[in-house]
Amino acid sequence: GCTDGLRVTISAPDCVETAKKTFNPRLGIVGGISILGTTGIVEPMSDDALRETIRAELSMRSASGHRYVLFVPGNYGSDFIKNSLGIDPEIAVTTSNFIGDAFAMAAELGFSGALLVGHIGKLVKLAGGMFNTHSRWGDCRAEIFASHSALRCASREVVAKIMDSVTTDDMLSILDGAGLRQDVTESIVRRIDMQLSARQLGGMQVGAIMFSNIYGLLGKTLNADNLLDKINSEYREEK
Repeated sequence: GCTDGLRVTISAPDCVETAKKTFNPRLGIVGGISILGTTGIVEPMSDDALRETIRAELSMRSASGHRYVLFVPGNYGSDFIKNSLGIDPEIAVTTSNFIGDAFAMAAELGFSGALLVGHIGKLVKLAGGMFNTHSRWGDCRAEIFASHSALRCASREVVAKIMDSVTTDDMLSILDGAGLRQDVTESIVRRIDMQLSARQLGGMQVGAIMFSNIYGLLGKTLNADNLLDKINSEYREEK
């Protein structure tokens, strides 16, 4: 029932610190937090919004003159490149489950090369041609491990145990006990290399590095070290 004018102050306490936990700094937005929307209701980000976030970050890097890009699916990848490769996680673009889309966007934007560093739990799916790694699209991890184990002459008992496993670390443990871990992971990495190379990416160089939180580095595609050198070189020059 008020008929007088109102003075309203809208504020975002601690917004500078809060913004550091968002994608804003990586998109070149610094000094505060973005406040969007009209309802005040926070809804989960859609798949399309996540894809556009990846595209926006790639566009920013392309506009800055970068020709090579480093991808990680999430925090495991960020931790690995920091702790095992000595790389600042800030230089990596996070793909989430949209690995195929990220590579395609990089090719569209004219990047010369793209390297993916990820945990085997996601990357093993690439060996089966799954480039959206969300579980709702399928889960072929045990089947891929089992088939590559059989190719490396694993016993029926070992293959059966792998098929009954829930996590890739369990599968690796079974292979470790059978003395086949390195042979099988190298076989899987070769298949990932083939699947990446078979995608229509306009001649862009592609590669992958696969690791486990328990066993560390598991394998690299043939072009991985070359791409890693070029990525490091670009960012050294930028500094």
